[in-house]
Amino acid sequence: MLVDSAGLWFRSYYALPDSLTAPDGTPVNSVRGFCDMLAKLIADRRPSRLVACLDNDWRPQFRVDALPSYKAHRVAEDDPAAEEVPDTLSPQIPVILEVLDAAGVATAEAEGFEADDVIGALADREDRDPVEVVTGDRDLFQLVRAEPTPVRVIYIGAGLAKAQDYGPAELAEKYALTADRAGDDYADMAVLRGDPSDGLPGVAGIGEKTAAKLINQFGSLEVLLAAAEGGDPRLTPRVRAKLAEAADYLAAAPSVVRVARDAPVVLDRPDPLQKSTVDTNRLAELQTTWGLSASINRLIAALTT
Repeated sequence: MLVDSAGLWFRSYYALPDSLTAPDGTPVNSVRGFCDMLAKLIADRRPSRLVACLDNDWRPQFRVDALPSYKAHRVAEDDPAAEEVPDTLSPQIPVILEVLDAAGVATAEAEGFEADDVIGALADREDRDPVEVVTGDRDLFQLVRAEPTPVRVIYIGAGLAKAQDYGPAELAEKYALTADRAGDDYADMAVLRGDPSDGLPGVAGIGEKTAAKLINQFGSLEVLLAAAEGGDPRLTPRVRAKLAEAADYLAAAPSVVRVARDAPVVLDRPDPLQKSTVDTNRLAELQTTWGLSASINRLIAALTT
């Protein structure tokens, strides 16, 4: 199981009230929600290995160089290198990392890369066990595959209670893609469609359904663009014009949308979940210090049962 850690702690922060506080008054809503979500994932899905994947750089320079609008709307006003994070969330992130360390859960990051890249690299190189990617980010649908080991995405965009399980067949059905290349097709479709939440404008006038239809018809973004440039009669003059107008964006966007599967990932420890690596005494101390009540109990139970 590869977990998009920031996705979980942001989701927890906004789902729970900041009136949940530690004895010293520090909000711990994100910490408690994160622990609860992780405990439920472990208890319900029973992964034998788990990695909490982290952003080393939330807005990597190579993506900004390719597309300056990438996540530009999320930049903190007082620090152009930092992401705008709520004041009451920032102090909770080190606590979450302490909990993961005490729980014996491996964390991973890659210098100069996002958590998406870490997840992509770890999923891509896995040749032994099936992989489940837990995220609320649709971009990671590009990772689904059937071979050599299955990679599925547990999508929690609507919350963990409404998690959706996507493999190649499910992704192909949802977006009218081809099952044997559903992951790659999704990435190409996402380039055309764009994503305002990441500062990706997409191609004006080409929405999700049209994007999926075009990729499915031509087999890849590269082939589609070559067909448009060559005046392929299967493309209407309007679509050819829209693709031509977006030529600069289309040249840059694939390197932004696609995860860097060669990211130099470093794990802080081996990734098997083992009872012997759970430091229950330290977790109990964190529970008392931060007022984490039943959330830590649920996490310990999930890890040791």
